[in-house]
Amino acid sequence: MLNRIRSLFTGDNGAEPGEDAVQAAAAALMVEAARTDNTISGEERERILAVTRRHFALSEEEAQDLLSAAVFDTEGASPYHRYVSVILERCAPDQRLGIIEMLWEVAYADGVLNDLEASLLRRIGGLLHVSDVERGEARKRVLQRLGLPDDAGLPI
Repeated sequence: MLNRIRSLFTGDNGAEPGEDAVQAAAAALMVEAARTDNTISGEERERILAVTRRHFALSEEEAQDLLSAAVFDTEGASPYHRYVSVILERCAPDQRLGIIEMLWEVAYADGVLNDLEASLLRRIGGLLHVSDVERGEARKRVLQRLGLPDDAGLPI
């Protein structure tokens, strides 16, 4: 599976991208969200694994492979617009909103939202054509699911 996922990132598989490409793009965006503070914490890593297993119905091994490939592909300056393009081409608006929820879960993995994470989510939401209202509602659903207060991460 790891080779198949890596081929999605590199474009070497010759096949038309499908659900696997969406999974790869979503994982890469989650890694970008986790890496806004220049590191991926253990909590963020575990959250990415849990979210990908739940959202994409992956096994533990498949989720690990997906995360490893995403971390490898996004090393250095990451052109996250490439991942956004895959999602825009392959996902309906409700699926794009689901990906935004996944990103919120990663951003709140440590219970705190920093300014860089908030900024990234705003940019990606705009690029995915997810409105501010929809993005805010997705954030509230994630906060509720994680048991965090509604004002978690908001400026004082």
